[in-house]
Amino acid sequence: MRSQPVGAARRYLATPPKWRMTTGRALMWCACASAVAAAATGLPGVTASGPGSLMAETWRLYGFLVFAALFALLAYRPLGYRWVWEIVIVNKLLLAVTAGGFALGVLGPGEEVSGAVDAAVADGLLVVVAVLAYVLCRGWRAGPRASTPE
Repeated sequence: MRSQPVGAARRYLATPPKWRMTTGRALMWCACASAVAAAATGLPGVTASGPGSLMAETWRLYGFLVFAALFALLAYRPLGYRWVWEIVIVNKLLLAVTAGGFALGVLGPGEEVSGAVDAAVADGLLVVVAVLAYVLCRGWRAGPRASTPE
């Protein structure tokens, strides 16, 4: 038979304080807005693309829109979706590390890769924002384990 947590442990296991949830949600709404802005700035790239890069530019645009939606889901219900936090954080971390590798010449063709520095900075900042929101909202408690459907 399991014993019930007491005192500070019980408070820790409960839903995070309102200020933490509000701050975490605000961070994710900012991430959502940045993804929407990135999609908007990427649209001219799609319309100006030739046959050699049209598919890649379209794919990139759709990626921005998918992440805008994922960030919005996490902002709306931070504890409502099991594993979404982790998937988003790992994806952004991999993109930041890969772009950083391209920017430093460790990965890729050994010459400057266009946009690598910008991508490393943008995705690196999104990793920081998402991890901070994850900790504030206690995102590891998302899904069936959550005490309330926030």
